Amino acid sequence: MLDVMNDTDTSTLTQLGGRIQQPQIPKDAVLECVPNPKPDVHYLVRFTAPEFTSLCPMTGQPDFAHIVIDYAPGPRLVESKSLKLYLQSFRNHGDFHEACTISIAQRLIAAADPIWLRIGAYWYPRGGIPIDVFFEHGQRPSGLWVPDQGVPTYRGRG
Repeated sequence: MLDVMNDTDTSTLTQLGGRIQQPQIPKDAVLECVPNPKPDVHYLVRFTAPEFTSLCPMTGQPDFAHIVIDYAPGPRLVESKSLKLYLQSFRNHGDFHEACTISIAQRLIAAADPIWLRIGAYWYPRGGIPIDVFFEHGQRPSGLWVPDQGVPTYRGRG
């Protein structure tokens, strides 16, 4: 018999466990959180979005990125389905790589109030030049194990 202990209140979640309409743009997406069940413990949460897409604001052509989000939770945890829907909402959003990356960071900070957050956005080439955007917020807790993000520098075929 599986013993499941659930001391996390999920009563406020509106997207988990059901079919949800995909938000068309980031401002319409709902980013949900749940209380951190272990707020007295410093630990790392990693989300990886290897197929992130947005639109070039000048041409409307798709841009692609591999995004890695690392954070040490504060009072709240980001609910993963709502994060997935939020990230997918960028598919119809035109903005530069830097703006997309920083917007994601700011939205996560506002929603979850993490102790520490780091985003590595590894964008595929646009005009022959790959662009990587990095953002860090807060003070990394002492002793927190943070593995390398594992995304190699873009090398094309060379």
